[in-house]
This record gives sequence, structure tokens and C-alpha cells, in this order.
Amino acid sequence: MTQQDFLHRFLIEERGIRGEWIQLTDSWQAIKQNQHGPEPVQEVLGQALAAVAMLSATIKFEGSLILQAQGDGAIKTLVAQATHDRKIRGLTRSEAVVPTGSLQDMFGSGNLVLTIKPEHAEPYQGIIALQGQNLATALEGYFSQSEQLKTRLWLFANDTQAVGFLLQELPGNTDSSHWEHIEILASTIKEQELMTLDCQQILYRLFHEENIRLFDAEPVSFECVCSRAKIERTLKSLGQDELHEILHERGNIEVGCEFCNSHYQFDPIDIARLFATQDFAQSSTTRH
Repeated sequence: MTQQDFLHRFLIEERGIRGEWIQLTDSWQAIKQNQHGPEPVQEVLGQALAAVAMLSATIKFEGSLILQAQGDGAIKTLVAQATHDRKIRGLTRSEAVVPTGSLQDMFGSGNLVLTIKPEHAEPYQGIIALQGQNLATALEGYFSQSEQLKTRLWLFANDTQAVGFLLQELPGNTDSSHWEHIEILASTIKEQELMTLDCQQILYRLFHEENIRLFDAEPVSFECVCSRAKIERTLKSLGQDELHEILHERGNIEVGCEFCNSHYQFDPIDIARLFATQDFAQSSTTRH
């Protein structure tokens, strides 16, 4: 991982505004190796990964935040996930040719879903129509409608890196002039500056007259959470009869992970072993 794969959080305390900056290179390249598609698809995936990593850092929780966009257009599915410890992964499904333009040009009609999945609590999900010129404006609309929090996002991705910048009004901030002032300053930032400048340079460029508290950098990396044990639990939930039918037709069962392109194979002995423990436990509880 290079020094560019990290996230910075900052606070403009006197204005009641928090912000984040992220830049991804190695993690973005690792994800791209498993997710092939036309340039517009790659760009929106990079933007989504930057976005979901930043949004996960606005929440105090242990678990994951998942961004999903689904439509009936050229891009069928986009999924980006970030954990509380800044592990990211993502995938896309699309046609071979995807038009450039607005989200509706690429996705058609669809929904944008944000799901918070805490490790020890029920998940929370918010859904809005997939509308806007780009993913940043769509997410701004989500926070305006669902969370009533003033939020601005800048998201960009190219072949080498993905970057993001976020500003959000803190809950309870009642002075709208503070937000308006900071938003005007931030609106002068350009894509090329976000692609080439580091966090401290960006903050000085935009807010050099403000008192800003900059927190330590948080490393971000690509990591898939798939495992053979998780696949086994999923297979077991299907039941013996269904798995035996698949084995009869194919000889073995192969499961692939779309996030990391890992493949897991299960032969009849593997499937028998999945249910051996269960059968033994049942026989033990019914013995007299």
C-alpha cells in the first residue's frame, strides 16, 4: 500500500462542519483487476469506493456500510462496501457498451440504497431514486432527503486513482451562514487539484483562514471478506436435497466470489462433511 491509500478526517469546529479527504491508488488497482468493464463503469465504481469509505467514517460503529445502485439501463448493478476499519471492495455488472452522461443515462431507472450493517445490531437501510448528474449529486440528495444533513461531495476516478472530498454539517448546527461560507470556498476546488494535491494542501488551498483540526491518517485497503467457511454456511442453508441434485447434475459445486474472483470447489465428500456434524448432533440429542 502506498502513502496515498488513506483517509483523513477534519473538523472546522467554529463552523460546525466536518469533512473528509480520501485518495486511493493500490487498493483501487487491486479492485480493478477483478472488475472489468468499459471506462464509464470503472469511473463510477471508483467514485463509489471513495464515497463509501468516506461515509463509513462518519459513523461510529463496527460493521460495514454498503452502497448499491441498480437500474434497468446499461449498468445493471453497482456495489461498494467499506468496513469500520477501512477495508473496501466493490463490483459492477453492466453491458459491454455504456454511454457517458448522467446516472440515468448509464443506469436507466433505478434505486440508490445505503445499508448500514452493524456487527451486533439490526441493519438500517435508506433508499432513494437513482437520479442526478453523477454519484456525488445523488448522494447529496440522499442526505438531504433521508438524513436532513447538508452535505457536499466531490468524487473522481480515472485509470490510476480514485479520490473524494466530503463536507457535512454537524447535527444541531443552526447557523446556516457558516455552511454557506464554507460551501462557497469549497466549490472552487477542481478535479485536477483533488487528483494531485494531498490533504493538507487542499485544506490550505480552500480554508487557510479557518481553524481546522486535522486527524491522523487512516489507512484504506482492498480486502474481500469471502471465505470457505462462509460459503459452507450458505450451502448448508440450501439443504442436502438441493445440493445433492446439483452434485448429480454437475459432479461438484463451484462457487465464485464476484468481488475478488476467488473460486471455491466442493465435491460429494465436502458436502457430506457439511452435514455430518449436524447429523451427529441430532442423533445424540435423540438417543435414550
